[in-house]
Amino acid sequence: EVQLVESGGGLVQAGRSLRLSCATSGFTFVDYAIGWFRQAPGKEREVVSCIRLSNKSTYYLDSVKGRFTISSDNAKNTVYLQMDNLKPEDTAVYFCAADPSGTIVPGVWSWYEYWGQGTRVTVSS
Repeated sequence: EVQLVESGGGLVQAGRSLRLSCATSGFTFVDYAIGWFRQAPGKEREVVSCIRLSNKSTYYLDSVKGRFTISSDNAKNTVYLQMDNLKPEDTAVYFCAADPSGTIVPGVWSWYEYWGQGTRVTVSS
C-alpha cells in the first residue's frame, strides 16, 4: 500500500523558514516522481515543486523559485521541501503526492495518483 505522510507545517512569521517532510512507503522510491502541492482557502490546488527521484531533476513554481528547495533522501524514502523567506501568500495546506510515471511534465499534474493528508502552513505578516 502506497503511503505518504507529511509533517513540518506550522505557524511562522514572514521571512522565516520551515522544512516540510514527506515520508513514503509501499513503492520503489526511485521509480517515482514526488510533488509538493498547496491549496489556499478559496483557491485551487497548485503545484509548488516536484522532483524526479531517478535523477533528482526538479521543477518549481515561479513564485517560489529561489526561496524553496526540494530534495530527497533515497535511504529514508523521504522528500523534503525547504521553504525560506516565507511570505503570507505561501499560507496554505501543503500536500505531497506520488507519480508512478517517474517523470516531470510541467503542466501535467494528473499523473499524481497517491496523496498525503496534508500539513498546514500559516505565515503571518
